[in-house]
Amino acid sequence: MQLEFLGTGSGQPSKFRNVTSIALRLLDERNAVWLFDVGEATQHQILKTTIRPRKVEKIFISHLHGDHIFGLPGFLSSRSFQGANKNEPLTIYGPKGVKEFVQTALRVSETRLSYPVVYTEIVEGVIFEDKTFRVIAAKMRHRIETWGYRVEEKDHPGELLVDKLRHEGVPSGPIFGQLKAGKKVILPDGRRLDGHDYIGEAQKGRVVTFILDTRPNDNIGILAHNADVLVHESTYGAGDEEAKLAKSHAHSTSVNAAMAAHNAQVDKLVLTHLSARYIGPMVKTLITDVRRIFPNTTVARDFDVIDIPFKKEV
Repeated sequence: MQLEFLGTGSGQPSKFRNVTSIALRLLDERNAVWLFDVGEATQHQILKTTIRPRKVEKIFISHLHGDHIFGLPGFLSSRSFQGANKNEPLTIYGPKGVKEFVQTALRVSETRLSYPVVYTEIVEGVIFEDKTFRVIAAKMRHRIETWGYRVEEKDHPGELLVDKLRHEGVPSGPIFGQLKAGKKVILPDGRRLDGHDYIGEAQKGRVVTFILDTRPNDNIGILAHNADVLVHESTYGAGDEEAKLAKSHAHSTSVNAAMAAHNAQVDKLVLTHLSARYIGPMVKTLITDVRRIFPNTTVARDFDVIDIPFKKEV
């Protein structure tokens, strides 16, 4: 599981940061990629990565401001040109209006996609769940309807304790598979074994939370609770003037993000959606201010890739 930042700026593209789009790379987990927001020129950013558009199976839109959705029609079209077929559908989750936006753009441009698109209008709570993942959505506080997302990986089954079996003289082969499945088996020598006695502890699944464009609110803590990684907007830095700007534009400051990470007891905080004013020394100042509150913080740059490892058992 990895995060790849395709755009980390706010409002409009700059020389150093494109507008918001984040890829959650789940290639090992489900041979797929999920996108969170698709700002203008996201497809151009993808060309500079190893991401294959056909691998993108889900897109989660936080809200309908242009810097978060203007790249959506172009990306969908390119995915079609690159050979996605009827057996490679794509699901778009987002606020009311995202379906109208996409379909209008495709209709006016006379674009026909070679694959089906499923539109899911967001409601509070679980919006997707299968055997491997669950996604939870909650409302944020922005100028228009905005959502945050919590991606929960299901726990991985424990590994078969092969060394223990060998130590007890259990012959390898089909018996190992039966024990791995938790079955009870009888050995040729008459011993009875229960598979549950030979399976290690389950590996706890990972959690990633996406908070993009919002004022501080209680739902952030709910979505981010004990997350492995919290990706949080930081349009403005610390200071009274920045706090006033954040409030007037319904955004968060770096301090707001740091406090959210601290209160939710997350492992790592990644700041994104930075104003174009934060370049060079100002970025260093921003990160220094935040680390006073939450030390394990990084400021994302375009094309940064962040690994999300399993937690080691203490």
